[in-house]
Parts: sequence; structure tokens; C-alpha cells
Amino acid sequence: QEVTVEVLAHLEHLALVDFRDAEGVERLRKAIRFADLLQVVNTEGVEPMDSVLEDRCLYLREDDVTEGNCTKELMKNAREKVEEYFVAPPGNIPLLKLEEQETFLQGS
Repeated sequence: QEVTVEVLAHLEHLALVDFRDAEGVERLRKAIRFADLLQVVNTEGVEPMDSVLEDRCLYLREDDVTEGNCTKELMKNAREKVEEYFVAPPGNIPLLKLEEQETFLQGS
């Protein structure tokens, strides 16, 4: 399957991953080739699973803070924040415009 500019833009938006270099585009192409191989796997009669560990009981642990109280220090790393929360990309990852992506893909 060919990686079009539209597919690239959609994946960047969904995954918040930057595919601006040839290595990133090649990694994406390999992932697509691998996913295409999975299409031929015969899953007839195989029931969907809720978890890969269906035969085990998963126990929740207490969320005990053992050291820290360093919220202010950690928040200094945030490029953008709202109250005491990091603002996640795409707001802080500049993505290429479609025309720029088209030019880049043609060169790879």
C-alpha cells in the first residue's frame, strides 16, 4: 500500500508522530507492510479476546507515592500547560502542511 500525503497527515495527527525525515517514512512503510501480512492470517473460529492475559486475574495495586512532591519542578518542563496539567500535542508539535509533505514524500 502506498503512503499518500493524506495518509501521512492522518497518521501524524492520530499518533502525534513526526514523519518528516526519510527514516520516519521508511519505518511507517515497514509497519504497513507488516500489517498487510496480518491480513492473510486465518482467524476463522478464533474468538476475540478482551485481553492477552484472559487466563489470569489482574490485580490492581495501590497507588502509593513513595517519594516526590516535585510537581512544580516537573511542570517547568511543560512547553504549554493548563492549571497543573501538561497540554499534549499536536499543539506543541509543528506538523508539515499537506503541500510540504507532498514535496518531502516525492524526495524520499
